Amino acid sequence: MALQELTYRDALRKALADAMTENPDVVILGEEVGRYGGAYGVTKDLIKEFGAERVIDTPISEPAIVGAAVGAAMTGLRPVAELMYVDFIGMTMDQLANQAAKIRYMFGGQIGVPMVLRTQGGTGRSAGAQHSQSLEAYVMHTPGLRLAMPATVADAYHLLRMALTKPDPVVFIEHKALYTMKETVDLDAEPLAWGKAAVRREGRDLVIVTYSRQLHYCLEAARQLSARGVEATVIDIRTLNPLDFDTIRAHVERTGRAMVVSEGVMTAGVAAELSARITEECFDFLEDPVVRVAGEDIPISVSTALEAGSVPGPQLIADTALRMLAGRVPA
Repeated sequence: MALQELTYRDALRKALADAMTENPDVVILGEEVGRYGGAYGVTKDLIKEFGAERVIDTPISEPAIVGAAVGAAMTGLRPVAELMYVDFIGMTMDQLANQAAKIRYMFGGQIGVPMVLRTQGGTGRSAGAQHSQSLEAYVMHTPGLRLAMPATVADAYHLLRMALTKPDPVVFIEHKALYTMKETVDLDAEPLAWGKAAVRREGRDLVIVTYSRQLHYCLEAARQLSARGVEATVIDIRTLNPLDFDTIRAHVERTGRAMVVSEGVMTAGVAAELSARITEECFDFLEDPVVRVAGEDIPISVSTALEAGSVPGPQLIADTALRMLAGRVPA
């Protein structure tokens, strides 16, 4: 296939369409996924191609959507359930955390739940406190759930395609600010394996570990740092479960310094878990404490300025790196 320009949204839609073409057991269900095309347009026109029996508009009930997907997966289908916002995942925690995540174990491996739960999170649209959260730590905390959070157009396609081959439930969180991002991609190129982190930039001075939209902020921060003589390695973990800690470890041991950047809140968040693990497993190689850069422990404001100030941005990331390297960087 020749190089093509796609948006993040286009790549997700193509992944769903390709999977549905190849496997008649793949079905989509959720609020307004059919005739309306999904809250963010990812499933637009799929109902025309695959029909209402495979692209199913449901009542406005998140527990019903996820519960139906769990049952469908247990009985032979590969459902893709869509939640409009990750903020609503709490309503589904019995179905997701008590059922989908535990059925393989409770049935002694005789049956699994091969479903994908697609949803989106994060800030960037002034959607307010109940529609702007980053709740991936809820999922990461639950054994039995896989978790993918693509940051690039190519990964939006490939990770979703891979998720639809897994024998266990995958929560697939898209960032609402990335849907219109465009990249020129070759979707026939061999992708990184499921569960493998991507080293997006290499540098000698510190490692920045991140995922989802924060990858782009970290890369911008790395460019700012390079202009000051600081070269940062930026690692995009891509999947939080499974987590490719071997790649993180290798680069932390090489540079001796690590920062973890997440849009989720600081307290008990993904950044806290990764920072603790780096400290435990790389302690003998660290020159300085691991630093977290994460969201404020506050509800997200509808105010554009307050919203932007409540999560990490390129300047905060760069400034934090410079403080870590104070005395080693020319003024």
